[in-house]
Amino acid sequence: MQERSEEEISMVTSIPRRGGVHGKRQGKSRPRAALTKLLALPLVTAVIGVCTIVRADAETPEGNQAEVLELKVQNEQHATTDLGPTGPSLGDMEVYSGAMMKDGRRVGRGGGACQILYVKDGELTSQCLITIDLEHGSLAMQSLWASGTTSLTMAITGGTGIYKNARGTARYWDIATPNERLRADILH
Repeated sequence: MQERSEEEISMVTSIPRRGGVHGKRQGKSRPRAALTKLLALPLVTAVIGVCTIVRADAETPEGNQAEVLELKVQNEQHATTDLGPTGPSLGDMEVYSGAMMKDGRRVGRGGGACQILYVKDGELTSQCLITIDLEHGSLAMQSLWASGTTSLTMAITGGTGIYKNARGTARYWDIATPNERLRADILH
């Protein structure tokens, strides 16, 4: 903040003020009052900033619930859309769906799509989006996936029902095999 000389403060405080209903001259402000007003603005701004930070912290959920889901994925449908040249190329898409199983019992369903975003020297990178629907809500996940890997870690990006504020990490193993499984570490 730029410091002001007493002369500048005096000039600021000697400006006539008009007030009242008839706009009559109220007289000169005292230098001390003007200095107080001049210094009050940064202080008020700082207090508002601190209050905003404290308020943001107060709105952050403190007792987040952690939930771990371990499910087997039973793949049921799969389709490939081959755009452009024959074989894997930019824009091609894999779409799949199946059942979510727990202890041999169907507890939900899920599906998603992976679209190729990058192709170089036979290596493919896809953007994958998956949603699983369970009894009390759904979970949405997304990630990049490098072809040839049999595991995938995805960000949980939200959901519905009891998962409406969900975040966390989902990990898939043995993708596209009869042993495919999912472990989701969910905060909500």
